[in-house]
Amino acid sequence: MHQTSRTRLAAGLLAGSLALVPLAGCSFTSNGFSCSGSSCTVTLDGEGSEVEILGQTVTLGGVQDGRATISVGGASVSCGEGESVTAGPLALECTSVTDGGVELRASLN
Repeated sequence: MHQTSRTRLAAGLLAGSLALVPLAGCSFTSNGFSCSGSSCTVTLDGEGSEVEILGQTVTLGGVQDGRATISVGGASVSCGEGESVTAGPLALECTSVTDGGVELRASLN
């Protein structure tokens, strides 16, 4: 199974689980995707990879010069390692940026 498909499947399963249980006090982990309380951490590998986080589709546009371009709904933002940005209803922190991907921590604004 392709990495993006696995990420989407894991995220979909987790999103379904999140819909059944309030976020506070919950914890989930699967294939580079984990949620605890009201924040989630996800790794997006490769341009175009996407995942649904807290009801929002997050897509990696690409990585160039140590900066990841990320889209959330109609909003597009760029961040480097250690930077925090706001995209739509999500606050994103780029915890790690590599040549091929990004690790994000996301929470609702």
